[in-house]
This record gives sequence, C-alpha cells and structure tokens, in this order.
Amino acid sequence: MTTQRDDHPTERVERVERYEQVREVPVTTTPAANVSVGSTGATSIWTATNVVTLIFTVLEVLLLLRIVFKLTGANSNQPLIRALYGATEPLVRPFQGIFPELQGPPVLDIAALLSIVFLFLVALVRAITNPKRV
Repeated sequence: MTTQRDDHPTERVERVERYEQVREVPVTTTPAANVSVGSTGATSIWTATNVVTLIFTVLEVLLLLRIVFKLTGANSNQPLIRALYGATEPLVRPFQGIFPELQGPPVLDIAALLSIVFLFLVALVRAITNPKRV
C-alpha cells in the first residue's frame, strides 16, 4: 500500500475585502451671468406675466378715466381729453354699436364699460390658468 504524499501542503488563504465609503461631492459650477438661480424675495424678477398684468391695469385705468370724463361731460376738444379718447378708441371700437348710445350731457359710455368687463374676464382667465408660484 502506497500512501500518496502531497509535496505541496494545503495553505489556507484568507480573502479580506475592503469596502470604502465614497462620498460624492456635488459639482458646483458658477452660474452664467444671465441665468437666475433661485429667488431672493425682495429683488424678484419681472416676468412676462407681471408686464402683461401691468399693461392690463393701465388700460383698465385709462378706460375708467374715459367713462368718468364722458359722464361728467368733459370738453372733448381739450388736448388731454382728446388724447385719452384717442388712446382708448381701439379698445372701445369693437363694442360700439352693440347698444344704442344715449344722448345728453351725462353720457354713459357703454362700449367702454363692456371693454373693461372684457379685459377683466381675460385677466381672470389668465389668473385661474396661471400656476401658483411659491
């Protein structure tokens, strides 16, 4: 009987695994000069919505002034009143002729009232469909 002898003794090999914790650092880049990052509260940026709101407000005030001057019987030959009537005429023109104009010194400008109602409805629809800003 022959016994087999191994010339190479069996070695015990231990495997040690090392785990490293790697923290990822966010990459910070400097924003471009024309890019706004975040809001700063007091120095809010005017957006197109704010400009449109301002324009609608100015037009409504001009139309209200037109109604007041028509009701009080202001002289339409005076340059300031003529300029006001000329500036608001394109807004009132689509609504003229819907109702007959009343004659007399206190004239209620129904077309200007309808124009204000229309501008208000447009602003209301825009406010409803505009997403809420936080």
